[in-house]
Amino acid sequence: MKLTCEKYMLQTAVNTSSRAAAAKSPIATLEGLLLEAGENLRISGYDLKKGIYTTIDAEVIEPGSVVLNAKLFGEMVRKLPDGIVSIDTDSTDMTYVKCGKSDFSFMGMSAEDYPELPSVDGIRSYSIEQSTIKSMINQSIFAVSDNDSRPVYTGSMFEIENNVLTLISVDGYRLALRKESIEGGEEHSEFIVPGTALSDLERICTDSEDKISISVGSNHISFSVGDTVIVTRRLEGDFLNYRKAVPTSFKYMIKVNRSEFLRVVDRVALIVDEKTRSPIKLVFGDGIIDCMCNTPKGKAEDVCLCEGNGEELQIGFNDRYLLDALKAAPAEEIYICLNTSSSPSVMLPADENEKFKYMILPIRLRV
Repeated sequence: MKLTCEKYMLQTAVNTSSRAAAAKSPIATLEGLLLEAGENLRISGYDLKKGIYTTIDAEVIEPGSVVLNAKLFGEMVRKLPDGIVSIDTDSTDMTYVKCGKSDFSFMGMSAEDYPELPSVDGIRSYSIEQSTIKSMINQSIFAVSDNDSRPVYTGSMFEIENNVLTLISVDGYRLALRKESIEGGEEHSEFIVPGTALSDLERICTDSEDKISISVGSNHISFSVGDTVIVTRRLEGDFLNYRKAVPTSFKYMIKVNRSEFLRVVDRVALIVDEKTRSPIKLVFGDGIIDCMCNTPKGKAEDVCLCEGNGEELQIGFNDRYLLDALKAAPAEEIYICLNTSSSPSVMLPADENEKFKYMILPIRLRV
């Protein structure tokens, strides 16, 4: 294999594909990137759960393929001077990388030992703008569980019906829901995508109106973003029935300015003790929310103005769960919807567009 390409394009492609390369594996090739030179250069990373491959323009002098250690090759490319990079491999997979006066030679691995990326049979396909899916992931992924004891909740459920995509994430203590329009989604469909794949998709997507295509197969899902494709396995299992879990009627609906409420909670959270995990206590009065916290570190109290009267309802929250939801909510005016001190609290947009919905379970306050 022998080719030349532009350093910036190569570095971008290597960084993207490396997200799917295994950090440590008994199979050495899984810690590497597969470089395939044909009409252009395709670079792939694959850890047997998720694969990412991207294609860049290159002047291919001799077609071929090789597997290079992702960490070594990535650092090498990053530190090369700007310019045209030359990559050359011989019959023993010895690889030579040159750019300007920089010259490296190191041993690669046979491409024949690299596992084949899964193909997606494409039972269903959808299209959505990059900026839209990027914001949907950003505003819901914080509620994805990191507990592998319930694997189904380590991903987000995509529910598609009547050309509307609903993205749901839940970890047992909170729920995040985002809705947007999607092309090709007239019939009902639902599937669960691992959170790690969604994090990669969010990073790869731009804030443009360019579309990405989603292909859903029986075992795998692929996301095509320009010249980059993410392939991931589907998560299987019984996902939470959010329609039954999220309350729909409330005794109190308190309207607040999201940014102001966020600042108040953030200030009070400074006193939270990580060992005791003391909750933040909110008292919903008439036109005012009293926010306080009492821990071994000390005491903190602040006030946020609001519209509505909670009749002095007291409720406790995990500070991080509350802050995550307030930071993610894509609206400046929101409703804090409440029933009792022990029932779930729900955040809704004040304009009632129903594009997002966040639910947080309260923490019992010590008397």
